[in-house]
Amino acid sequence: MKLTERLNLDLREALKRKDAFRLSVLRMARASLQNAAIDKRGELDDDETAAVLAREIRKRREAAAEYRRLGKEEVAADLEREVAIIAAYLPAPLTPDELDRLVAEAVAEAQARSQRDLGKVMALLMPRLRGRADGAEVSRRVRELLPGDPA
Repeated sequence: MKLTERLNLDLREALKRKDAFRLSVLRMARASLQNAAIDKRGELDDDETAAVLAREIRKRREAAAEYRRLGKEEVAADLEREVAIIAAYLPAPLTPDELDRLVAEAVAEAQARSQRDLGKVMALLMPRLRGRADGAEVSRRVRELLPGDPA
């Protein structure tokens, strides 16, 4: 079953159960997916769907951190609840050990020798990790593995 189909079924279920919060979150996620499909001018596959959902999660986490900084804990908690609902549609995140192994394999495969090869490594890695690891974290780990200045 495609991710979008599962999301639509869960949306209907939330509507039947009158779960207003979950319904609202799923509607927002579906709207983001529809906007991405319009931009693409076609249907999204599961990888593209996962990328859109991961982007929505990242937005909410950043907003929650900002609200916490401003002392608005209740709003931040609601955003974290939204993250939990959306995250259920993504594949399980990689463990740090799995991520390190995949980064090392990609560095070897790209024959990366310095920070200048960061783009080659990221181009290999990101399609493999879509929805399972944060791009900023992946980039940080690649930079740690590659010697030299990014000049």
